Amino acid sequence: MKASVAIQTLPAAPNDEELVRIVDEVIAYIKSTGLNYYVGPCETAIEGDDYDQLMDVVKQCQHVAIRAGAPSVSAYIKVTYKPEGEVLTIDKKVTKHHQ
Repeated sequence: MKASVAIQTLPAAPNDEELVRIVDEVIAYIKSTGLNYYVGPCETAIEGDDYDQLMDVVKQCQHVAIRAGAPSVSAYIKVTYKPEGEVLTIDKKVTKHHQ
């Protein structure tokens, strides 16, 4: 993998149930991209070889939240990019903790 992002989508919502519903729609979109991803309790990590594709996914997550009914959305995003090498994969980072 050449790049990874971690995104925490924070839609404005009137209650926890609505917030979870909107975030679930964002996660469904991420799943639909076919990229490798990992859903954690506070953020979702996504990895791939195409940096621009990952940035497009980040952008679309905001649009998905708005289309799902959020009047506004904020996000915390972490990006790791190594065009001439490999970044640590999700599996290398977390698998040992989930066995």
